[in-house]
Amino acid sequence: MNRLLGAFVLALPLWCQYACAQVLVFESNGLKYQALTKSGVTIMYAHLPPRIHQYSILQAAVTNGSGGPYVVRPENFAYVRETSQVRAVPAKTVILMLSQKGNGGDAVKLFTAYENWISGIPSFHATSGFEFRRQSALGMGASKLRSAAAASAIAFDYTKMAPGESTDGAVFLPSEGKPLAGGRLVVRTNTDEFQFNPE
Repeated sequence: MNRLLGAFVLALPLWCQYACAQVLVFESNGLKYQALTKSGVTIMYAHLPPRIHQYSILQAAVTNGSGGPYVVRPENFAYVRETSQVRAVPAKTVILMLSQKGNGGDAVKLFTAYENWISGIPSFHATSGFEFRRQSALGMGASKLRSAAAASAIAFDYTKMAPGESTDGAVFLPSEGKPLAGGRLVVRTNTDEFQFNPE
């Protein structure tokens, strides 16, 4: 029995090296990032400084390094505190709100924050994501329509990635216009749970 227990204790660090995912934290372009890999899938995020109406914005990037397709949607993202949880809203919810209440300043804030984020990560190149969506949003007219188009261009939406593909987008979390603090980001997909470091 003692030998069995001793073997387990010796094997624990080796098992943990492969089974326990480690969150990587780094700074770039004035933003603090956290990245975590599970089952070959990497999710990275940073808080974007501007808030749009009642939403805080997280910038997320996902790379599928697994052997099969992987599905991620904004509703998978939640900011969890000890006594509460804030779940991200679908992209269409924010787009609809901005089409009714948005202004030209919202569009400028969204595009500027997002482009700064993209430029801060020079080694990340999405196979689908912002650059593809931005092209269709640039020609929009009136300010409400322009801000809704900006949200549409940057918003993280339902994405099914083949192996080797990656995507990026803004995740909108209801926060009553206040910054998110005192909790951690948790991303729950059909197959994995990504728990990032507390903030």
